[in-house]
Formats: sequence, structure tokens, C-alpha cells
Amino acid sequence: MSSFLVTNGTMPNRLEGMIERRTEPTNLYLSLYGPDAETYRNVTYPMIPDVWQRVLISLRLMDRFKHARTIVRLTLVKGHNMHNPVGYSKLVMEAPPDIIELKGYSWLGESKQRLPINAMPYQSEINEFAKEMAKATGYEFVAEDAVSRVAVLARNASATNLSLDTQ
Repeated sequence: MSSFLVTNGTMPNRLEGMIERRTEPTNLYLSLYGPDAETYRNVTYPMIPDVWQRVLISLRLMDRFKHARTIVRLTLVKGHNMHNPVGYSKLVMEAPPDIIELKGYSWLGESKQRLPINAMPYQSEINEFAKEMAKATGYEFVAEDAVSRVAVLARNASATNLSLDTQ
């Protein structure tokens, strides 16, 4: 059996509880919506006053998960949070996760009411952003999928069992 936990990082006490109880998921995803507090707030419109501090605590807790595959996922929205790859890199290295997944925003569902179609980055833009992050983090660009609009960086490519030969 495998389990996936996806979090936005706003409840670090829950992650601490999992560490203390030794109840790690198979995969731990943390979604990160900006390279700095201002961008994060502009993208997420948080209702929690200290949300940025909570996200930073959650990022730092990821390194304490010893049995879970850890992934930081960026959803990149052109014109909103798709800037400062070095800033994202410094932030992500607070974790540091096994994998960094860069996902391009898709113009679907309710988001069509809030964002224009040109907020969707092209795969080439996602790849370029990923390559800049790879330089800044020392991670390896290991996979991309144009249909899913994803690029993947790995800290230890051989351990992640990923290759550029995906789909």
C-alpha cells in the first residue's frame, strides 16, 4: 500500500505530529505558490495571518521525513508567480526535497473566471524555468511531459527512478 499526502504547508503542526508518531506517507507533496511572501499572498489570498511563516516551517520539516519521498510542487502561472527561479530555488532548498515538480497552470474550470488563457505557460517556458532552478539547486532535470505540462528535477536522479524517457 502507498499513500500520498498533499499539503499547502499551512498546518505544520500536522506534519510535526506525523513525524512524532512515525506515520509517514509514501509520498509527501508540498505545494508552493510563490518565491516570496508578497507573491505567495498575491496568488493565494490567505485567510491565515501568519501563513508565510507556516509555509516556511513546513518546508523545513520536510527534511525530517526519512521514509517518505518528498516533493515540492510549483504551479507556475505566467504573469503571477512565474518569476525569480533563484528565489524559488533558495526557498525549496530549505526542505530540500527529493523532487521538484514544476507544473504549468492549466486554464480549466473555475480558474477561467479568474485568470486569462495567456496565464498558461508554454512547455518551453516551464522547461527554461526548470533549467534555471536546476542550476541554482544542483538538481538534475530528469523528465518532462508536454501533455501534463510538467518538468521534474531530482536531487538524486538514480534514486528517484526517473529518466527523460517518460511518455
